[in-house]
Amino acid sequence: MRFLRNFVRFLVAVQLLPALESGEETLVGGQAVLEGVMMRSPHAWAIACRKPSGEVVTMSEPLERPSEKHKWMAWPIVRGVMTLGYAMSLGYRALRFSANVAIEDVMQAGATDHVATAASPVPPKRSEAEPIPADATKSQTREKAAAFSGWLAAANVVISLAFFIFMYKYLPLLAATELKKANPALGGQIVFNLVDGAIRLVLFLLFIWGVSLFPDIRRVYQYHGAEHKTVFAFENGDPLETAAVQKYSTFHPRCGTSFLMTVMLISIGFYMLVPFTTFWARFASRIVLLPVIAGVSYEIIRFAAKHRGSLFAMMTTPGLWLQRITTQPPSDEMAQCAITALDQAMALEKDHGGELVIA
Repeated sequence: MRFLRNFVRFLVAVQLLPALESGEETLVGGQAVLEGVMMRSPHAWAIACRKPSGEVVTMSEPLERPSEKHKWMAWPIVRGVMTLGYAMSLGYRALRFSANVAIEDVMQAGATDHVATAASPVPPKRSEAEPIPADATKSQTREKAAAFSGWLAAANVVISLAFFIFMYKYLPLLAATELKKANPALGGQIVFNLVDGAIRLVLFLLFIWGVSLFPDIRRVYQYHGAEHKTVFAFENGDPLETAAVQKYSTFHPRCGTSFLMTVMLISIGFYMLVPFTTFWARFASRIVLLPVIAGVSYEIIRFAAKHRGSLFAMMTTPGLWLQRITTQPPSDEMAQCAITALDQAMALEKDHGGELVIA
């Protein structure tokens, strides 16, 4: 049962991945994972996950910035697509790590129960009575957990991709098309795409709100709040201590939630420019245009983060409203996970990237 629960948590978290992470390559950012937080700087990343026992498991690695190797990746619009793809890939790795930690804990508990119930009253031989080293047992458990997480991750990729295309591309277009048949007045290019966009936005909001009712996902949203508070504290030069971190807001303008909301709104205008009128041509165009829309949305979010009083900043306001759902006030233990992850990322940043520049 706990394994199935972890599978469902991972499945939902993959769907929420763009909303839980910040995709800015030049700044400190992060992402909520299962019972933990991933933090990254331009040249490093680190994860801190808490087990039910209270133990915090960490992992950190240096990173290479793609735009430093390939200058064309820093071009406007292109950098948004590349950075988003890179951030999604990194975020997925972080989710897999957190899933491994959760599965490992379940498997260790199962192994302990198995040993207890299988104990023999007959004294074993001396060679058999020698205890198995704890490190060897943990290593075996992690190998098994990694194997489970491998097929779990593969299954989730397929399910998540199919869900995304069906929920946000196929279903809204189908509903708008049927409404047009019932009322020809809705067939105009502008009106049709407004209806299509409204349906897509409602489905997105219902999904974000609906999964927040599950206690496990609400905890992910709390870790999301911990990530935002810690980033705010770092950006303002405060010490990375629980009391200093907790005083900040959970709403951050560079959040993936704001990015997704901006994508939803910008896409309505883009689709109005597409001259296709048949269902399948429209459906194909929505998939093909997704990278362009993502790139433009990235530039808007980037500009809005630097110019808080601009018109573009007003466009990101609905995303900040939505963070009232996707971020929740964290406990001190959750905030400490985010602090631990950022501390480790920044230690590697100094070793591999030099001094961080907030830009």
